Amino acid sequence: SQDNPTNQTLWIFSGSSTVGSSGTIRVSSSSTSSFNAGDSFNLLLSPNNGNIFDANKPSSQGENVSLSPLFSSSNTADIDSVRKRIPGGGRTNITFAASATNTPTITIGSANRTISHLYMDEDGVADNLGIRASSSLSYGSGQSSAWVGAGIINKPIGDFFAGRTFSNLGTGSSWGPWFAAFSDGSVQVRVNSQVIPEPEEYALVFALFALGFVFFHRHRQKKQRHNKPQ
Repeated sequence: SQDNPTNQTLWIFSGSSTVGSSGTIRVSSSSTSSFNAGDSFNLLLSPNNGNIFDANKPSSQGENVSLSPLFSSSNTADIDSVRKRIPGGGRTNITFAASATNTPTITIGSANRTISHLYMDEDGVADNLGIRASSSLSYGSGQSSAWVGAGIINKPIGDFFAGRTFSNLGTGSSWGPWFAAFSDGSVQVRVNSQVIPEPEEYALVFALFALGFVFFHRHRQKKQRHNKPQ
């Protein structure tokens, strides 16, 4: 979703699954800016292609983009503002870490890692996405997995095709993501098509509406007094 219209987008992570096969979520480095089904997935937009990038596309060799937490341990009170900025069903089904710090986090079994980067790869017919962690996380088949939290990347909403929902292509274990099972659609990426105002902007709109109502009400009272028979 749009954050700063010129250079930032807001990413919110929510959901849980079961690991389909053993693998590793890697850390961000030049050697990990490549596709691996352990921590990356191929996008599908049926019946069209899976191109999520519209402009300023990442390198065809792939790149890891830094993800900064939207909240920190000293700023935990604004959870509801994120919910209000997500249109449709996302307002009610977004979940956050129990600690309420909302740092983007993936948990597999009893281990958890901060999601520090997003892997992006422009791949012609179908683009790729993935995650990179603060430290590597190896996992095994059958473990529970979940991710939560919110973060910001320095990439504007105009770089993505807005109003589309993408799913992972899971047919065959080579496409992953293993940490979220093999099936098509086990991971979905929705790019919001509209800008959601901050809560303060909602308040401003309602304040202007209330002010307009006061002016209208007073104008109507004056008109009634003027037209009242003498």
